[in-house]
Amino acid sequence: MIVCGDDALAHRLAGELHEVYGEQVTLLVPVRPDAPRTPTARTGRALALFGRVTAAVIRTTGAPAPAGAPSTSVPAAPTASGADGGEPAGALHVVESAEADDRALTDAGVERAAALALVHEDDETNIRAALTARRLNPRLRLVIRLYNRKLGQHLETLLDQAAAVAEPGLDPDKPAAATTVLSDVDTAAPGLAAAAVAGTSKVVQAGGLLLHAVERLPAAGEAPDPGLCTLALLSATAGDPAGCEGSERSGDAGPRLLPDDRTVAAATGRAAVTLEAVTAAGPALASARLAASALPVASLFSRRLRWSLAGAAAAVLALALASTFTTGDHPLHAAYLTLLDIFAIGDPAVGESTSRQVLQILAGFVGLLLLPVIVAALIEGLGTFRTATTLRRPPRGLSGHVVLLGLGKVGTRVLARLRRLNIPVVCVESDPEARGIAVARRLRVPTVIGDVTEEGVLEAARIDRAHALLALTSIDITNLEAALSARAVSPDLRVVLRLYDDDFATAVFRTLRTAHPAALTRSRSVSHLAAPAFAGAMLGRQVLGAVPVERRVLLFAAVDVEAHPLLDGLTVAEAFHPGKWRVIAMDGGGTKPGTGQAWRLDPGRVLKPDDRVVVAATRRGLAELLGRGAPAPHNSPRAEQHRP
Repeated sequence: MIVCGDDALAHRLAGELHEVYGEQVTLLVPVRPDAPRTPTARTGRALALFGRVTAAVIRTTGAPAPAGAPSTSVPAAPTASGADGGEPAGALHVVESAEADDRALTDAGVERAAALALVHEDDETNIRAALTARRLNPRLRLVIRLYNRKLGQHLETLLDQAAAVAEPGLDPDKPAAATTVLSDVDTAAPGLAAAAVAGTSKVVQAGGLLLHAVERLPAAGEAPDPGLCTLALLSATAGDPAGCEGSERSGDAGPRLLPDDRTVAAATGRAAVTLEAVTAAGPALASARLAASALPVASLFSRRLRWSLAGAAAAVLALALASTFTTGDHPLHAAYLTLLDIFAIGDPAVGESTSRQVLQILAGFVGLLLLPVIVAALIEGLGTFRTATTLRRPPRGLSGHVVLLGLGKVGTRVLARLRRLNIPVVCVESDPEARGIAVARRLRVPTVIGDVTEEGVLEAARIDRAHALLALTSIDITNLEAALSARAVSPDLRVVLRLYDDDFATAVFRTLRTAHPAALTRSRSVSHLAAPAFAGAMLGRQVLGAVPVERRVLLFAAVDVEAHPLLDGLTVAEAFHPGKWRVIAMDGGGTKPGTGQAWRLDPGRVLKPDDRVVVAATRRGLAELLGRGAPAPHNSPRAEQHRP
């Protein structure tokens, strides 16, 4: 396996393949000869955090050659845990090169590799390297990180066609030589959005299915309902600041993924993440997207002006009815005369009855009152159309909203998802040319342009009346400073932080929970959520999504029963391995999603070889289910080595 990139996702993906799946991994790191060893864009504590992770990889792989060398390769040294069988036997190498060109890919062994992951932050760099790799090895399985989803669909088709032309004997149904385009942002956005909003379901799109999971809080002294499909039990010490931090190092007190019914019944007082429904993925999201991009007619006029217009219309109607009753005119003629009087067009009621003359005078007064309302409506409507292409300011009376800090790649996707859920959002961004500014303008989302570390910026976003803060910038210190400033204003504010360093995230989590025990604090890492999906794609398996459970991750994958003896021929109940994996739905074939309770599989149903199922699994459980190794090309003896 070859991983090409130099950011957090590349390091996590290499570690995932090496430590969890036991693969032999080469990490191809692009380094310019005249560039420093760590990114110069990160300063202060952020630079130290990045250097800590880089140093950890270097310690695992040994000291690399000088940066001036065009390419080096260093085998991983065995660790103490690996000596006693605790670690996989696969090797981890680091190769450095100025760019991922023909020479660098050849030095990394692309001609012999089973899969290549291109996870640079720049889409163009990944596309260029993908074209080169496909030419060097048509049988190579490619996993490409792209932010542009439409371009990714075309690129998948292009590279698959190139492989078919270069190797006519390739079977298109086999995972070998397949091209998969993924977005780490799209993988992490649902979890980030759900963590910021209380009661919002965690939704994973599984092909044509939508899997809805939600956190349930049991009554005091009661256990979660064992009749539901419980995906996880949350931390038993969530209210204890000195307790676990919800990671894999928490032990029995931490979250329990995929527990059996006996464990659920004994978990008194613990909250649970349960699978609520599996429905068909329809056009609802597309229609919601169109509705969000349409002109907001309801906000064309302010609420006060709309009430004024309604009052004027009611006054006109009342005068018309009074004229009908007093003069005996037809209602339409009476309304016509009333409007003439209001607009002073001129039809004096000389020689008519006293009641008619009194009504004409009243209509004149209504006309005087209506004139400023009409002028205000014209000015306000014109202002609305003129500001349709500018950013909105947060309304004064706004409350219960989510403050979204950062409109980069991650923030833009999370913003779109929150608006799709009709959740009010106020954005804060320091760069007026950021990627998400255009999206915020199109969705008519109030946005504050300014540095969040400066005084008054969070106040302008109405943080004192907000429901939650989502700090999603790429700098840990900025996110932490924003969280501390927001908690100083609103101690009970729900805070979700995007943090790069795991140890730093754990320390922040415990400290914030100690200082504000009544508030909810969550820390998320985009690379931590996205790495399992990229690893699964490199192994030729479709990881559909990841749901964060405190500081752990639960994966959803589509699996062919025929290729897995741990599923083939077993019932749904027999195929359930607590703490590892669980079959939760059929992906096509057997049941039809979205029809009543068809997704609730009968525990006695036998899984057939032609079935394709959706599996919820832990990271190591999925590795065990897949045989702890990637399927090699079909002409390699490795293809069958893990099948009993």
